[in-house]
Amino acid sequence: MLPGPVEAQVLRVIDGDTFVAEARVWPGQTITVSVRIRGVDAPELRSRCAREKAAGAKARAELEQMIGGATVRIYNVSGDKYFGRVLADVVTAEDDAVADHLLERALARPYSGGRRISFCG
Repeated sequence: MLPGPVEAQVLRVIDGDTFVAEARVWPGQTITVSVRIRGVDAPELRSRCAREKAAGAKARAELEQMIGGATVRIYNVSGDKYFGRVLADVVTAEDDAVADHLLERALARPYSGGRRISFCG
């Protein structure tokens, strides 16, 4: 695990809990990486359930508004179960914890691994 902080420029928000960023891992060195926000599970945009799709679009829009194009800091960076993606705590330049923001607005659920629970019941 890399404790961080690692500064990262958000390039694209994928969904309510994942984004692509250019991380400054070393002076003069950057990598482009998908970052999954630790501690939350947002509704899926590709769900068969219309209610979950709508909730997923709302979560994605909120995340885009919060961090889209911004510089964030990522901490406690570790590998994720999907190749090419990392799992990390994410904080805005204003020191707002992104996971807490999503949870406080009921745009995501707490998640610590294991089987995902559907947002449609």
